[in-house]
Amino acid sequence: MNRPTQILLIEDDPAVAHSLRDGLERDSYHVVWKNTGQEGVRYAREQNPQLIILDVRLPDGSGLDFCRQLRQQGAFQPILMLTVQREEMDKVLGLEMGADDYVTKPYSLRELLSRIRALLRRAYGELSMSDAELVYVGDLIVDRSRGQVKRGEHIIFLTPIEFRLLVFLARHPGQVLTRSQILDAVWGYNADVESERIINVHIRRLREKVEIDPSEPRLILTVPGIGYRLAS
Repeated sequence: MNRPTQILLIEDDPAVAHSLRDGLERDSYHVVWKNTGQEGVRYAREQNPQLIILDVRLPDGSGLDFCRQLRQQGAFQPILMLTVQREEMDKVLGLEMGADDYVTKPYSLRELLSRIRALLRRAYGELSMSDAELVYVGDLIVDRSRGQVKRGEHIIFLTPIEFRLLVFLARHPGQVLTRSQILDAVWGYNADVESERIINVHIRRLREKVEIDPSEPRLILTVPGIGYRLAS
């Protein structure tokens, strides 16, 4: 019998946490609630939940800092940020710290569940295929079956979104891809101005990990006014 997907919820408001936990558990998820960032980071490190929901405002610090801490400790699972802020800068900062997606309060449970399913599908569905298919990107080896990228013997740790983004680019070497095409394939929703800016953040983060010199990229190239292409 399959065990239910475990979600770690890091949220300091008990009313919000209880309501959210009840809603997610009705959808067959197992939810563990922690009300401080430090407790959440410790639990994530020890128990490795499949997904983390992280509030931006916590009593012992910023959720953005805890998100960065999780990624620095090697946390690979999707991180979904909750915030009351609507400013684009907050979203950009969250993505730069390693978040995979954002939901702004107030939100509907239906929207949140949709985002969670999409993140889990991208992280553990299409990225965990049984056939050991290797894709070569310059001097990189992309192992789709393991969700792993290597340069020589060195493993490059990517988040699920970064890995999916690299695989999508690798499937279309030399082809110019618009930001709208990338959003549809990698995130699964239609583009808008804010979403297209989010693409730029993830491309920058990906370059920082896979390019020898991110300031002069040789693999992931910008096509001004259109989008990006992978050098063939």
